Amino acid sequence: MQETMPTPPPLKVLIEEMESSMEDVPSVFICPISLEPMRDPVTLCTGQTYDRSNILKWLSLGHNTCPTTMQHLWDLSLTPNTTLHRFILTWFSHNYFSIKKSLQDVQRTAFHLLESLNKVKGQARVKSLKELRHLLHSHASIRKTVVEHNGLALVSSLLGPFTSHAVGSEAVGILVKLDLSSEVKKNLMHPSKVSLLVDIMNEGTVETKMNCAKLIEILLLEGHVSSLSLLVGLLRLVRDKKHPTGVVLNGLKLIKMMCSSQESVRTSIVRIGAVPQLVDLLPTLNDECLEIALFILEVVSTIPEGRMALRDCPNVVINLVKLLMRVSERCKLFALSILWAIYKLAPEQCASEAVEAGLAAKLLLVIQSGCNPVLKHMSAEFLKLCSLNYSASIFISKCMLTTTIQ
Repeated sequence: MQETMPTPPPLKVLIEEMESSMEDVPSVFICPISLEPMRDPVTLCTGQTYDRSNILKWLSLGHNTCPTTMQHLWDLSLTPNTTLHRFILTWFSHNYFSIKKSLQDVQRTAFHLLESLNKVKGQARVKSLKELRHLLHSHASIRKTVVEHNGLALVSSLLGPFTSHAVGSEAVGILVKLDLSSEVKKNLMHPSKVSLLVDIMNEGTVETKMNCAKLIEILLLEGHVSSLSLLVGLLRLVRDKKHPTGVVLNGLKLIKMMCSSQESVRTSIVRIGAVPQLVDLLPTLNDECLEIALFILEVVSTIPEGRMALRDCPNVVINLVKLLMRVSERCKLFALSILWAIYKLAPEQCASEAVEAGLAAKLLLVIQSGCNPVLKHMSAEFLKLCSLNYSASIFISKCMLTTTIQ
């Protein structure tokens, strides 16, 4: 008796179950709006086909044009594309069982790799972890399998005081692809594990640095990670000129998260000597990194130790003045706030350095621009304070104004 193939589930279920294996889906089956396979394809009067739910959402927003061609829709009726629907259903039905078998094979491989982690050591363990990481990257569906087979606890337990960087790098690469439980996160917050993460982050490849930064961010969102070694490691990450912008940006974001949520971190930032190092970095940073660095320095300026550290930086006033006209309004606010903090401790020194660096002319330009009222007011008040140490004629000359504006 001939064996009959089991009946595949409805199209909606097929698409959901095969979600992680969509690389080979023909482009004609993909909705131009959602970039996902169409479950109920309908055609507009322009001849373009979309998934019904997506095009209805588009029309409900008040659009009367075709999303792809931007042609005016002279007829809003939707015609079911039964031929395309039949093709989509046929394709998914034919591929369903082979893909399902392939996924089952991948899940078995993942299970065997997890089992081997308890038995092997050294390079064999690194090899198993690397294979598991690659599987998780290419098959999102096995993440559930890894979690269900105690993979989270097993992989996180490999991070310890005697863990090699090779094992640690692969373990971190696996953990960032999984949904970590609160228990695992709490376990990873242990100071010894945080110190290991910092070491791996600073010594690893760019991919490893990014994975470590992502894992640290997950832990910071869960709760306080009060580790001085973490701050030192992040500062080292930020100031290393060999690192690409993405690595520096992640490092600055993590420092920002720490000093925003934990007041004690602001004191620690001063203690580890981060203030002069961040000040020296300002001229080299791109706009996104610069805004975060200024935010950190502005937050640090709210504590006495931070203000004194800023005052003692030889280039802080000059660096802040130089970047004042090339940054966003938000950056200008941060920069002026930092200058105010320094002025309160050393008014004459700060005013003199700022004016000599060209601050007066720049503040006048800010005041005349269409910036927000808070920035304009701060600029005007700081300009007044700077003028107190000069006669009117000398201060006007420092502003580098034309005779007409004078």
